[in-house]
Amino acid sequence: MLHQKSFALLATVLFITSAMLLMAGQSSAQTPKPRTTNNNPTVVAQPYADYKGVLLGMTTAEVKSKLGTPAFSDSETDVFAVSATETAQIGYDSSGKAKVISVDYQNGVGAPDPEAVVGGMLEQRSNGTQYRKIRYERLGFWVFYSRTSTPVDIVSITIQKF
Repeated sequence: MLHQKSFALLATVLFITSAMLLMAGQSSAQTPKPRTTNNNPTVVAQPYADYKGVLLGMTTAEVKSKLGTPAFSDSETDVFAVSATETAQIGYDSSGKAKVISVDYQNGVGAPDPEAVVGGMLEQRSNGTQYRKIRYERLGFWVFYSRTSTPVDIVSITIQKF
């Protein structure tokens, strides 16, 4: 019974992540505003570019060395059940390197603040979903932060190459 519940949760997370990726592709691009550190307002903070040390471009072996054994794995995707409320999905390109990092936080538990991820307040859609996407043109990736308003609230953070 527990295995069925875990699989159902994993299937739900994968569905929501896929939906977020589709919405992310449809949302308009925004230019990131420079963010500063608290100690020195003239120093621009680094963009949100990794999850627990996992970076875009890492090999499957490098990702697994950071996150451990995935709960689900195939040639294109690894899904890690980090905790009861946090899952991470890493998508790979044809050469086996990470091209997308997507993390879901059930009920927002453990999710970083939007300011730390996308440098500002989230926009709200008419369906209650809140989101913000920023593109780092020179670095070749974008970051998307989304908070759904569903029976189980999900905060999703996606980092993806373009």
